[in-house]
Amino acid sequence: MERTLPRADAEEIELYIRTYFSLLRASTDVQIRSLEEVHAGVGSSLHSRARSPQPDMGALIYSSLRLPLCIAEVDRVILGQSQEVFRQHGLGDVEDWEPAPTAARRRRAFFDRAGRLACYIASYTDIDDLIPLLTAFQIEWNKMHRLVRGTRVQASLQNVAEEPGEFSALAAEIGVELDDLDRLRRVWKGEFWPMLRSMADHPKRLRVRLLAGSLNDYRRATQEWGETLEDARPDLHRRPVYFVSSNPHSMVNLYSGFALRHEATLLGLLDQPLHRDLRAEWDDIQARHVPSSRENFLYYVLKKALSMPVGVELAELQAAAELECGILRVPSEHSFDAEAQVIELRRLRPDWLDPRLRRSDVEALRRSDALVLNMDYPLGMAAYQILSHVATRAGEVRGVYILGKSAVLNGAIGDVVLPSVVHDEHSQNTYLFRNCFDAAAVSDALVYGTALDNQKTVSVRGTFLQTPRYMDAFYREGYTDIEMEAGPYLSAVYEMFRPRRYPENEIVDLHGLPFDLGILHYASDTPLSKGKNLGAGSLSYFGMDPTYASSLAIWRRIFDLELTRLHHQPVPQTAAAG
Repeated sequence: MERTLPRADAEEIELYIRTYFSLLRASTDVQIRSLEEVHAGVGSSLHSRARSPQPDMGALIYSSLRLPLCIAEVDRVILGQSQEVFRQHGLGDVEDWEPAPTAARRRRAFFDRAGRLACYIASYTDIDDLIPLLTAFQIEWNKMHRLVRGTRVQASLQNVAEEPGEFSALAAEIGVELDDLDRLRRVWKGEFWPMLRSMADHPKRLRVRLLAGSLNDYRRATQEWGETLEDARPDLHRRPVYFVSSNPHSMVNLYSGFALRHEATLLGLLDQPLHRDLRAEWDDIQARHVPSSRENFLYYVLKKALSMPVGVELAELQAAAELECGILRVPSEHSFDAEAQVIELRRLRPDWLDPRLRRSDVEALRRSDALVLNMDYPLGMAAYQILSHVATRAGEVRGVYILGKSAVLNGAIGDVVLPSVVHDEHSQNTYLFRNCFDAAAVSDALVYGTALDNQKTVSVRGTFLQTPRYMDAFYREGYTDIEMEAGPYLSAVYEMFRPRRYPENEIVDLHGLPFDLGILHYASDTPLSKGKNLGAGSLSYFGMDPTYASSLAIWRRIFDLELTRLHHQPVPQTAAAG
């Protein structure tokens, strides 16, 4: 079988990757400015105006969402795999520094308030992600630095003018669209004016240092993550497991039904002026003016409520309810950020389940010894490392289900894509497999989007490492779905039933697996269109529709398989009464 892949169209991307990995082998800091030219030469879809003297607001907003706000005060970024790696290089316990979270990337980082930012990395994918982010941010910061030094802009910055007229004048003075500047203000929240003043004060000259980069270093970090999981569930090694890679909310919300039992409390929050749009949406749902799901809406409001003052009490109630129905949350410690949730099927509460999961025979799951291990989906090659580790520690893997977001070239935001072919840019393998999910498995719960099965996916190295020419070449070969984790996961799947390491640059047939396999991607971006995408924000409430439709499909599949297995098992004998 022949494969036609757009290798020639990736030359600039491969040059960029080779350049920063070769520089990071140095034992000293690398200046980000040494990467600016090769970064601009890529012509990334996310940074198409890198060489323009005018700001590329899309690239600035995208990178700002994925870097901590303290980046304004940072001049040195240090990358390491574990607490011990940072200690070995004389940095002490970086976890004593100030936590530095980001809005749109789960990466544990700490700021020493003296210019240094320490970031935990889980695999080389974090490097493919972080280096372009830092480079794009520095390029755009320095463009803004030149623009905001004017006298009129300086006056606005000193006065912190919040009046609409003054804000419009600021946008016009620096030559950016008012909507774009307003989006940036929302991303930086209360730090918008201090950030602009910092931009005016000085150019950005970032340096970066990779402390350790061997495969063994990444394996040690994964093992450290796994030890935390096994300490929390020592019986993992003797229990059958359904492995799910999704997010920390949808699977557990459907299983615990917590938001549905606290409807009155959650709806009471909608009376606040800030949530007037959500109140209108709820009223339309009740009046059946819109087809939105009542349950999905309440799950979304719960997520909002947990970030409010009332959220402290709600979080305590939620934690108690989850423990009662067999959900154990296991946060990662001292390594990369990847929360796990271990769900014990035999402790489920049928009356608590989301109504869309209830069935007459679900009570039989109380005889199950299986666990559902739900992973907050990792980035890129960390997926390979985590699934490979879990496969060696679990008693038996009965299913692998991957739910994540992607960019689509032939659909719309909110669609669900179900691939049966995945080309992996990490291994250069093309994986062929039977996806246990088809369009019918998702469509009944999908309100706004379309379920597209029998699709072809490409797993790329990084979000900035894509160009219009590169995507068009894949599109011409029938690849319509772009994401980062499916390929690495399938490399791990290969090793779970074959006696050798995954191959490279081959067509790999994964039919005939001894366990279930399903992949669902919900579209969060349409890079070939000119519309706004997730680079500038989030899917908000309407992103709940494809996420929960996909999560429902996963739960139903697990229930079907486990109940079928239990129905074919003899009922355990009860000990005679003494």
